[in-house]
Amino acid sequence: MATPRLVYDDDCGFCMWCVRWALWLGEFEPVGFSELSPDQKARLPDDYENCMHLLTDGAAYSCGEALTQTAERCGPVPRAVVGLARKLPRWEAIREKGYRWVADRRAIWGRYASAECPQ
Repeated sequence: MATPRLVYDDDCGFCMWCVRWALWLGEFEPVGFSELSPDQKARLPDDYENCMHLLTDGAAYSCGEALTQTAERCGPVPRAVVGLARKLPRWEAIREKGYRWVADRRAIWGRYASAECPQ
């Protein structure tokens, strides 16, 4: 299996900070929006710049599910937390609403946690 590609907004310091954490905890190939190949873009939704994505050999995950899939690949503790969270009633709705809430405020989060480059 190829290394999963973590697609993120490379114009967002908070997004890059999050990618750094993912790279520290797991094995991913970081791909900024500005670096996407035509083949990679074709696998993403039209509004791909609204959230993060995880591209694997067999699937493309977006937004909250991309975050969940990324966390599951970051070691036993994040994997266990995701496993427990998946058991919550209405987990998918909670996950997406939470993801959107954080993503819509990334300029604020970037004041506290920001990075220049994920690699």
